[in-house]
Amino acid sequence: MAGTRRRITVPPTAGVPEPVPVELPGRGRTVVTDVGPRDAPALFLLHSVACTGLLTWYPALPRLARHHRVVVFDQRWHGRGIRSPEFRLADCAEDVTAVADALGVGRFAIAGYSMGGLVAQLVARAESERVTGLVLCSTAGHFGRGLRQRAALEVFGRTLRRLRERVPPPVVPAALPRERLADHRWGLREFRSTRPWEIAVAVDEIGRFDSRPWLHTLRLPAAVVVTARDRFIAPAHQRSLARRIPGAATYEVAAGHAACVLAADRWVPALLAAVHSLRGRNP
Repeated sequence: MAGTRRRITVPPTAGVPEPVPVELPGRGRTVVTDVGPRDAPALFLLHSVACTGLLTWYPALPRLARHHRVVVFDQRWHGRGIRSPEFRLADCAEDVTAVADALGVGRFAIAGYSMGGLVAQLVARAESERVTGLVLCSTAGHFGRGLRQRAALEVFGRTLRRLRERVPPPVVPAALPRERLADHRWGLREFRSTRPWEIAVAVDEIGRFDSRPWLHTLRLPAAVVVTARDRFIAPAHQRSLARRIPGAATYEVAAGHAACVLAADRWVPALLAAVHSLRGRNP
């Protein structure tokens, strides 16, 4: 029916842990969520642009934390992450190592979503002795090929800024349980915790990223989760990323770029399969 708005549902937020402030010497302060058995393999989760760590990953946390020590933090210029004079993906990558050091984590696997996937690639390259596996979700190895991709990035950044400034409180039926309304409000608070100009700068930095010259040198277990209906990062670029990493497994989800939350019922199983695929595979 014309004029009918599709109702957006999000996974329940009850039980989402409250992140703890952590000071990174010489770098600044961020907030960290550290869950799961301390003696389990460590898994760092790196979030998307314009999001926070928990907003990107909270639907997957309970199941990941059954078999991993899961670490999530707000990356610089996002949420309650580090504020610095400039935003560089290289600094974001060094922040990952600094968080691991602060928590006393020696070796760890990484899963990165969208922007977090770019940072994860940089960490895997720089810390080959520490990174035990790599899962890349809804991301790519570069963004400069052709006008269409550059335009998509520009539209992506503009859309995020508009949502951040103008999105109204969710329209919900009167009968909707109070806790479901709280889920929407929590998500909106997390989303609005990153300022529009910070999103714009981050998107510009993302647009210059290109790991193609060295992806083939990565020697570690890897998997790529492709969002096959993605309008912002072309599925073809996501698949190309997988082909460039030696031995990378590929998992596809019939969903768009916000699948981690808006299609979590389909996306979380694919993520779990990708993380599980790292086990027992030698670099």
